[in-house]
Amino acid sequence: MKINRPLSPHLTIYKPQLTSTFSIFHRISGALLAAKVLFSLPFWKIGDLSLTFYHSYSFFFFVFHWFIILLVNLTFLAFCYHMSNGVRHLWWDRGNPE
Repeated sequence: MKINRPLSPHLTIYKPQLTSTFSIFHRISGALLAAKVLFSLPFWKIGDLSLTFYHSYSFFFFVFHWFIILLVNLTFLAFCYHMSNGVRHLWWDRGNPE
């Protein structure tokens, strides 16, 4: 006999808090930074092995320079947010010494 009721009403009952939002974005920024690093590692190795690295990618940089600059800036923004939020978590975890 199956009862038709929601399994977990937490999304419909509770309103989002600032700390839970920070925690969710901390996880998202960490996952994006990890994905970017894992995606970038093969390209770093190819660049080290290639004798014509500068000449082969100079056209790519010339055409997509705005995208590369945007990607670097967004990565830096995600890194700053992730590090500052991590420091905040460490500060909270240290407790309240009295």
